[in-house]
Amino acid sequence: MTRLHLHLVSDSTGETLEMIAKAALAQFDDAQVTRHFWPMVRSRQHLDRIMPDIAQNPGLVLFTLVNPETRKRLEEQCRASGLPAVPALDAVTESLESQLGQEAHGKPGRQHTMDEAYFDRVEAIQYTIAHDDGIGHEDWEEADIVLAGVSRTSKTPTSIYLANRGYKTANIPIVVESPPPDVLFRLRKPLVVGLTTAPDRLVQIRRNRLLSLHEDTDTSYVQDDRVREELKYARRMFADNGWPVIDVTRRSIEETAAAAIRLLSHREADETPSLLGSKPI
Repeated sequence: MTRLHLHLVSDSTGETLEMIAKAALAQFDDAQVTRHFWPMVRSRQHLDRIMPDIAQNPGLVLFTLVNPETRKRLEEQCRASGLPAVPALDAVTESLESQLGQEAHGKPGRQHTMDEAYFDRVEAIQYTIAHDDGIGHEDWEEADIVLAGVSRTSKTPTSIYLANRGYKTANIPIVVESPPPDVLFRLRKPLVVGLTTAPDRLVQIRRNRLLSLHEDTDTSYVQDDRVREELKYARRMFADNGWPVIDVTRRSIEETAAAAIRLLSHREADETPSLLGSKPI
């Protein structure tokens, strides 16, 4: 199998390029790819310093450089070295210019500007960290989304991902012996979303968790009947309150978060989430 060197050259943090590369590579099975990150390349001098290293590991060069001089220099040097160079955002930017009737600003790192949206995202992350695992129920009303589910249904990582997208997110574990505080059932502003999963998958995840902690796996926490009872209890609660439900069995954290955001956007567009019923999506 051919090994590919993939060079990601950016005039900013390289986060955008990394996401594009990850999404594209996911379409290939067992791809043998070595990624090389070259962030904050904003001058010809910087580019000239890294080009010898790129040439020593020939492969595909994927770049986002908005400075015309720097990108021209990169393209020239790649041609001289026989390396394909692909501008990752050109097609999208050109289409937006056409549709919006204006030229792009051409300023590197513009998406990372410390504007109001940036500080809103920081606030969302702070809120989410402070309201993990049922903490701080007194001000759950300030949340955008509240995730509810039994233990090990990815509530915390999904909450953190949503926070990084700018959504204040609280999460609450559903425990048969300890019902959630009444405030959960009186929330008006936040969208409460139930998370569920397949019993067999949940047992496996819990067993692996206990093994990683070197704890006894012969407990009710991983007993099949007990786990099914927990999930049944949670599903009944979701249905009784008309909360939309997301089945996380075969979903990544990103996919679960995307489903929650879609539910929230439906509500904001005056599409009542409860009309979706409590059937897991």
